[in-house]
Amino acid sequence: MRTRTLLTLATAVAALTLPAAVPAAAADTPVLTTGGLAGTPVAVGDVLSAPLASGTKATLYSSATGTSGISCAESQFTATVTDNPTAPGTATESVTGHTFNSGSCTTNVVGVLGVTSISVDNLPYTTSVSSDGSLTVTPASGSAIQTTVVLRTLLGSITCVYQAPSLTGRADNTDNSIAFTAQQFTKVSGSSLCFANGYFTAKYAPVTDAGALVYVN
Repeated sequence: MRTRTLLTLATAVAALTLPAAVPAAAADTPVLTTGGLAGTPVAVGDVLSAPLASGTKATLYSSATGTSGISCAESQFTATVTDNPTAPGTATESVTGHTFNSGSCTTNVVGVLGVTSISVDNLPYTTSVSSDGSLTVTPASGSAIQTTVVLRTLLGSITCVYQAPSLTGRADNTDNSIAFTAQQFTKVSGSSLCFANGYFTAKYAPVTDAGALVYVN
């Protein structure tokens, strides 16, 4: 009986001194992974990219709820991961490219015949992605998020320049997407044919890292 008691006590002491059986991967899961939640960590320096979600368009409308403005069927962004801390947390990326194929863009603005080009200026931008799915895009200090739109009109070409202090969006693991809804830009230069405010809506999916789907933890 005494031998059994001593063995039981020794086992209990050993159990107290051993670390809890928690998988190391679970404890060290970063905000961004590939292959699934708690999957392979996305490395700092990796380049993420995404086209528009299938069947959707990027729009810049003159009001938050209207349908007058510009619509593009092809757009893409690229961003380099600059920090990917342990979740829960906030990962950061440097947006180095955001393009629109003007050949896929149409407009229904009265007096405007077509879209010559849409360019995103003042890159790179910083994107912060938090574990709760919230996403913020900010420009460099002293700068602004800026889009320049060149339109063809009956009177020739016009240039419309729009700015925003920042953009907010959402990341969704259901389809590995990021989405922006009615993000307001203000016209800073351009003719009267350029609407005073532009509201940007777009959904980009899937977000990938070298072809692997990216998840937010």
